[in-house]
Amino acid sequence: MDRVQGTVENYSNPKTCFFHVFFKAAALTFYILSALFFSSFVIIFVVTVFLAALDFWVVKNLSGRILVGLRWWNEINEQGESVWKFECLDQESLARMNKKDSWLFWWTLYLNAVAWIILGIFSLIRFQADYLLVIGVCLTLSIANIVGFTRCRKDAKKQIQQFASQTIASQFTSTLQSAFSLV
Repeated sequence: MDRVQGTVENYSNPKTCFFHVFFKAAALTFYILSALFFSSFVIIFVVTVFLAALDFWVVKNLSGRILVGLRWWNEINEQGESVWKFECLDQESLARMNKKDSWLFWWTLYLNAVAWIILGIFSLIRFQADYLLVIGVCLTLSIANIVGFTRCRKDAKKQIQQFASQTIASQFTSTLQSAFSLV
C-alpha cells in the first residue's frame, strides 16, 4: 500500500494524470475487447470514437494546461487561412511544473498514437477495412494533439529564448548606461 501511495504522491496532479490516461486506455480497451461482446460495428464505432473524442478534449483543454503548461487551438482568419494559436505559462511557472507529470503527459500522448497504428496494422492484416475507419478517426484525434502540443512546446521554447535574449540585452544596455552616466 505504501509503495502505491508513494508513487501517486510523486505526481502533483494525480486526478488530472488519471483522466489523461483513463480516456486513452478506455478507448483502446473498449476497441480491443468490443469484438468479444458486440457484433454491431455501429456500437463499436460510436463508443470508441466517443471515448477518443473525450480523450482529445481532456488532453487539449485540461491535462495539457495543467500537466505541461501548454494550450493550443486553431482558428481560421479573415482570409480563410488556418492560424495556429499557442499559449504557454510564464517561464517561472514552467520551471515549477512537475517532471513526472510532464513525463506521463508526453509518453502517453505518443504511445496512444503508436497503439492505434499497431491496431491499424492488425486490421489491415485481418482485412477489416471497416475497422480502419474507427482507427483512422482515433489516430487523427491523437495526432492532432501531438502536432498541436509539439508545435506549442517549440513556440514556448522560442518565446523563452527571445525573452532571455531581451533580458540580457536590456541588462547589458542598462549596465552600459549606468557606466557612461558615471563618466
